[in-house]
Amino acid sequence: MNRPQPVEKMIEALRKLPGVGPKMAERLSYHILRSPQADVERLIDSIKEAKELIKLCSVCYNMSEKDPCPICGDSSRDTSLLCVVETPQDLLALSRVRDYGGMYFVLGGALSPLDSVGPQDIRVDLLINRLKKDKIKELIIATDTDSKGETTALYLAEQIKPLGIKVTRLGYGLPVGGDLEYADEITLARAIEGRREM
Repeated sequence: MNRPQPVEKMIEALRKLPGVGPKMAERLSYHILRSPQADVERLIDSIKEAKELIKLCSVCYNMSEKDPCPICGDSSRDTSLLCVVETPQDLLALSRVRDYGGMYFVLGGALSPLDSVGPQDIRVDLLINRLKKDKIKELIIATDTDSKGETTALYLAEQIKPLGIKVTRLGYGLPVGGDLEYADEITLARAIEGRREM
């Protein structure tokens, strides 16, 4: 028996979400259909509101309601220390570590030659411009430890060292091939403490 067309459309839309396969999309669709109308309206409204109100910080490119974001607007932070991450989720994970009081920069992805993602597809130029403009003494590269993150880290170190800025990489307290957003606070704290110059 074929599913109704509106259900098919909902399943196809949900399948575009990361980590959602055909079975999960089907389960979510039927869960939404069984949910009370008020819950569905709340979900729709929260998605709309987030899409309308959230913008990128013009300094670090983190997602925020304000520009600059609360981190970039915090005068107590060390502006000579900059931590580069791939995504806003990575920034959020690292911001839970109380031992780090510097600034951030979100690249918006990682280099991946196999997927045709080059330096022009992420914010490498904007990062270099910020490093030249601000008085950054140390750049901490906090990309993921998978092949894309390592490629990105090596490329950034190569581009930034000639600027006379100390370039460090998070220590390997993080699992190889893992994503920052899933690491616990203790592991992240050890990774920041164990960072090394590249």
